[in-house]
Amino acid sequence: MLQALYKLESYWGPLRLFRYLSFRMLMALLTSVTMAFLMAKPIIRRLRHHRMEQFQRTAQEVHRLAELHADKEHTPTMGGLIIFLATVGSAILWVRWNTLVGLTLGVYVALTILGFCDDFLKTSRQDSHGISGRTKMTIQALLTLGVLTVLWMHSPQWRASYAELWIPFVKHPLWSGVPWWIVGIFLFFVLSGTSNAINLTDGIDGLAIGCTLMTVVFFSVMAYLTGNALIAKYLYLSHVPGSGELAVLCAALIGSCLAFLWYNAYPAEIFMGDTGSLAIGGLVGMVAFLTKQAFLLVLVGAIFVAEALSVMLQVASFKWRAGKRIFKMAPLHHHFELSGISEHKLVVRFWILSFLFMLLGFATLKLR
Repeated sequence: MLQALYKLESYWGPLRLFRYLSFRMLMALLTSVTMAFLMAKPIIRRLRHHRMEQFQRTAQEVHRLAELHADKEHTPTMGGLIIFLATVGSAILWVRWNTLVGLTLGVYVALTILGFCDDFLKTSRQDSHGISGRTKMTIQALLTLGVLTVLWMHSPQWRASYAELWIPFVKHPLWSGVPWWIVGIFLFFVLSGTSNAINLTDGIDGLAIGCTLMTVVFFSVMAYLTGNALIAKYLYLSHVPGSGELAVLCAALIGSCLAFLWYNAYPAEIFMGDTGSLAIGGLVGMVAFLTKQAFLLVLVGAIFVAEALSVMLQVASFKWRAGKRIFKMAPLHHHFELSGISEHKLVVRFWILSFLFMLLGFATLKLR
């Protein structure tokens, strides 16, 4: 909306700034920060009033962890609403709309609704059984199908472009002409994997949102670079016309996440819930896929990968080794909690690791 003001630069010269991507990224970030801070307190009060509180598992279920998390019992959840409203509101003002933005926001809105319904069921029933995992996976599969359909029907150039497989450290596509059924499977794993991994990481105050910030910063830069033909050619990246607008969207998400972290830092006044974690994971996964940098999610989002792997290994070990466990508790951050590391120290250490993984991601730009 506001980005169109550059058309009036003949009347007032400084309005030309609105044509620049970097300026709109900065303004999107500042706008979303402001919006999130303005709405955070009223939303927290409203959620508390309606007793939308995070369900805490009993000592019979999680043993000593229940004692460690006893002070979180009446903390409201669904804080992803703050992030969602600020991000979308800022995007409406500063993003120049195109198909890439529409697809990404469509997935973000759908997964926000899914996460909200899941959180609502958990808080209203006061148990950990919300929407079933199978239902979530089905909805993510339908979203994947919808995205693939739009990409396929958009143009022959897009069909050829998104049938390329790009991996880090390689200057050219590893595989061109990838069958679209493989593209679909790949996109599904990116969307569902990122959503569920961030969801699993969202277990202690500030952990998921802090690590998410590092990942979103990285992919906002990647979206900016792939959207610029000259820079993309210099860095041997696949040029994706229009992906620069995804950088503006990511900047809006960064701002809202920063404001949310203000209230989610230890001791948390509100939790993100599935309303935030599922949806943010979907948005990040879409940006990674649409900029053809999805494999870098494994490196930059290594914390999320480790959290998800710890759960899978724990389940497999318990099933195939007659109840034996690898970790004291999964996901991984609970294992470290039960090992005696304080919550705030654990969170900061995970943030540091996430920052280092982000730097390694940037290093891949020249290691080609």
